[in-house]
Amino acid sequence: MNATKPTPYCTNSFGRAILMPRFSVSLLAAGAALLGAAMPLQSQRAPAAPATSLRPVVLDSTLLSAYRWRNIGPDRGGRSIAVSGVKGRPDEAYFGATGGGLWKTTDAGETWFPVTDGQVRSASVGAVAVSETNPDLVFIGMGETCIRGNIMPGDGVYQSTDGGKTWTHAGFSESHGIAKIRVHPTNPQIVFVASFGKYSVPSAERGLFKSTDGGRTWRKVLYRDDKTGAVDIAIDRNNPHVMYAALWEAYRKEYQMSSGGPGSGLFKSTDGGETWTEITHNPGLPSGVVGKIGVSVSGATSNRVYALVENENGGLFRSEDAGATWALINDQRSIRQRAFYYTHVFADPKNADVVYMQNTTMFRSTDGGKTMESVNNGTHGDFHDLWIDPDDPAHIVVANDGGGAVSRNWAASWTDLDFPTPQFYHAVTTKHIPYHVCG
Repeated sequence: MNATKPTPYCTNSFGRAILMPRFSVSLLAAGAALLGAAMPLQSQRAPAAPATSLRPVVLDSTLLSAYRWRNIGPDRGGRSIAVSGVKGRPDEAYFGATGGGLWKTTDAGETWFPVTDGQVRSASVGAVAVSETNPDLVFIGMGETCIRGNIMPGDGVYQSTDGGKTWTHAGFSESHGIAKIRVHPTNPQIVFVASFGKYSVPSAERGLFKSTDGGRTWRKVLYRDDKTGAVDIAIDRNNPHVMYAALWEAYRKEYQMSSGGPGSGLFKSTDGGETWTEITHNPGLPSGVVGKIGVSVSGATSNRVYALVENENGGLFRSEDAGATWALINDQRSIRQRAFYYTHVFADPKNADVVYMQNTTMFRSTDGGKTMESVNNGTHGDFHDLWIDPDDPAHIVVANDGGGAVSRNWAASWTDLDFPTPQFYHAVTTKHIPYHVCG
């Protein structure tokens, strides 16, 4: 999470947003002390009011029946950890709000609208995937798996077959968070789900699952134990039988969290996800306790694989032989700090040397990860997901703590984050007429 504090907002009863100034607690306390010093001692000792019994206020049912919920803003985006564009439809994209459902654009990010309101049972969307061969087929996974201190659990996976107009539940009700969903690039009946499981207790609905009937049924194909979930999936576009997946042993409780353990690891499949070989400690990868891992395979050459590894000696690792051996390419703290919240890596589909890494800012490297530059360029900080158009890598969609944003020029500029998905932690009304609402 970046260092900026949440901005206080206030809106009057007509819905107009007002930016509230920040007041120092010490300044307010000093003012109160001065007022107290200026008042006579006798005036400070007002007689105590007689005790009165409080009775509950009962509002007239006729009055209550006229109440209707309405959105009063503000149009300021909140956190997103999941996005997807739509191959062949460059004006369409989706982003999942961590507290506001799924949103869609049909004008390349200029405007967005909600598509799951009233159709799903939980509000937090943590994964989005769109079929490349059937662009109306959309899957979303509910719940957050970037396990910061305040997260919202979900209730599994939902599926739409009409571009987000209607939704049906597709399983995983016992999982608090779905980390990733991937649809086979040429066969939309094959779908993979990375399930984190429950946040704070052991649970069985963890690991990597596969469907061969479009999400109607699921099989668990990669599993370590009831404390370890799946967190990332990468499919080789040139040979979809080759896949990589990361498992993550982690938990988040009210009073503590843990990232890493013997359950964490990196795995490879060469038969379409049916069987898996662990490659966590292949030559070149770090020894010792491993935490969260992000993995991505280049669309330009199947031998080039990137892995961002949480470890005492972690960083960005690169393989030139499809995961058999590795080399540490970049160990800068800026790409591996607060690893449980970030640790995301994405290979360009056409250039093997272009790779993106996400943390408080988003970095792009054009030399295979050795050097990098920030490509935030005015959008919000704290990055969590990225979709790169396989037909046009200059077209990308990003998820950050301000929502979803679209770029058509290699991240040189981004669409605005002006949609009402902020997360409010407190809200109060004032005695003004018309009243103000502050949060």
